[in-house]
Amino acid sequence: MSHPAVEADALGYVYPDGTQALHDVSFRIETGRAVALIGGNGAGKSTLLLHLCGALLPTRGTVRLAGMPITRATVARARQMAGLVFQDPDDQLFMPTVAEDVAIGPSNAGLPPEVVERRVAAALERVDLAHLRERPPYRLSAGEKRGTAIATVLAMEPAILVMDEPSTHLDPRGRRRLIELLRALPQTRIIATHDLDLVLETCDEALLLSAGRRLAHGPAAALLADEALMLAHGLERRPRRPCSWPAPVDSVAPVEPGTILGHDSCTILVANRKGLF
Repeated sequence: MSHPAVEADALGYVYPDGTQALHDVSFRIETGRAVALIGGNGAGKSTLLLHLCGALLPTRGTVRLAGMPITRATVARARQMAGLVFQDPDDQLFMPTVAEDVAIGPSNAGLPPEVVERRVAAALERVDLAHLRERPPYRLSAGEKRGTAIATVLAMEPAILVMDEPSTHLDPRGRRRLIELLRALPQTRIIATHDLDLVLETCDEALLLSAGRRLAHGPAAALLADEALMLAHGLERRPRRPCSWPAPVDSVAPVEPGTILGHDSCTILVANRKGLF
């Protein structure tokens, strides 16, 4: 019998201070799917992610990975099956070099050195960072840090990849590389994010949380097309404005250096002694 990659049944969680973070959350995610967890701040996304990789255990209800309930007896196995990529890569990178950071998980699992090296090489190749294996993590760009953090999880060969706000602090190039990577990965991917454009480019489904409750779960494009629903929960896509260029001119009059000649949404033209910049 085939089981879903992830299944939650009436999941509830109360933090030690009494805060009810999740209320009766139920859903299922099939193997190989990419699913976004969306919702405003405090919706319960991060708490749910921590349950999916065994970092937290339910107060009520159950979470199953490939049919296996996550309990105190099975939590070690659950953490092998589902790997978590933190929101801040610096929380995962603390070794002298990129390669050593990627190796730490397999090494701690007691794998032979040759297997560890093989996994490190494969993980860095997957995220296109093999050329940086000897670089200190503090010398990496935000995108390179994000890729390295993902590689530390991929080296453990999890069936499920759980990610918290992976596009945070990425420039356009880094974001595009992340999107391409997420599309290519074979694992079941569960991504908590406010970045709705990322969701549309990488996810098959979206699950909307509000105040710890599941409000909707369905095809990502259809769910995000409900603009009123998104706005009601503090979510919206980034506006895209087309760039317009100044009209050509027939003649040029002398101007003083430093004079602003014009601007639009994309450019500012300033005179200097040699021309424009």
